[in-house]
Amino acid sequence: MEAQPEQTTVSPTVAKPANLTKEAPADEDVDRFTAFRSPSSNIGCYLKADYVRCDIDERNWTPPPRPADCEWDYGQGITMVPEGSAEFICAGDTALVPDGDPLPYSESMTAGPLRCDSAESGITCRDTGTGKGFSISRDAYQLF
Repeated sequence: MEAQPEQTTVSPTVAKPANLTKEAPADEDVDRFTAFRSPSSNIGCYLKADYVRCDIDERNWTPPPRPADCEWDYGQGITMVPEGSAEFICAGDTALVPDGDPLPYSESMTAGPLRCDSAESGITCRDTGTGKGFSISRDAYQLF
């Protein structure tokens, strides 16, 4: 059996994402495809009720190895669908779009079951029903 690649890279300065519950209110609830970015503009995300994707510009970590069937860019972003697991994206485009408004630190955005929280330590997105998700920052990423 082949060893699975490491799924988590955490630096001592990055805290594990806080537990979120379905009852936690979101600062903004969206019902359409929405682009947003971190206040530093280093992370850009797309969010809608059935999809979330966040890409990062500058990072101090290495993504898992590129899958053999990936013909495009790999390691620049993480994506997830409701009731699915977070995974690195293979794509020829980017979620680092200049027209996305900043999501201020300590605020969140929700679309359907998907919720993203902005913190100085990065962006954390999760399915509020399953608890699965990811966090991404300059210093670390985590798939959970």
